[in-house]
Amino acid sequence: MIKQTKMLMLAAVVAAGFSAPAAFAQTKDVVVDGKGEVPYVIDARNVVVRSGTGLCWRTGYWSPAAAASAMAGEFPAGCECDSDIVPKDKCTAPAPAPAPAAAPVPRPTAEKVKLSADTLFDFDKAVLKPEGKARLDELAAQAKELKLEVILAVGHTDRIGSDAYNQRLSERRAAAVKAYLVEKGIEANRIYTEGKGERQPVTGNKCDGVKNRAALISCLQPDRRVEVEVIGTK
Repeated sequence: MIKQTKMLMLAAVVAAGFSAPAAFAQTKDVVVDGKGEVPYVIDARNVVVRSGTGLCWRTGYWSPAAAASAMAGEFPAGCECDSDIVPKDKCTAPAPAPAPAAAPVPRPTAEKVKLSADTLFDFDKAVLKPEGKARLDELAAQAKELKLEVILAVGHTDRIGSDAYNQRLSERRAAAVKAYLVEKGIEANRIYTEGKGERQPVTGNKCDGVKNRAALISCLQPDRRVEVEVIGTK
């Protein structure tokens, strides 16, 4: 059974001996929901009746618990009438939930593959060998699994021959790799080629003592290569 006390505003003013209606203009109307035990006197509008000094008029149902549970909109009526009694946390709107964190931006992943001369090219050649094509088939498949940004193909040669000749040979080898990847469905404008000639050997000085030409060509095989770097995001 709903327990509450309602009074006409005029009767409340007379009974309480309120001094002047101007006092009400200075206070905030507390409109209760009217459900359950209402610990304050309310008028016909469900507005808590106040004294001439702005104090809320309590009923016999008043208790600290009732003041903290009888709702007046978003907060208990006691937040306005008995703010020194009702716990502060009941009178404060909860902090808004933090905005969800933005999804992390995927970082580009890079895969660098070095393809050696015995796999790609014969000595002094820029024609791909079957073994080289098989390696490039694997590379093209890997590239198609990425959101591809760019493929860099850098050709290299050994030190046999002139600088100018080896520069052109390294460029032709890089171009051969690009042409084959394009045949496999990679966009040509995603593939950039460059020739480094003989300037970046990987054999170091281990072949310096080799005098026989055939043996020297075999020893320098690792220098005759194309380095292919695939850059993209998963």
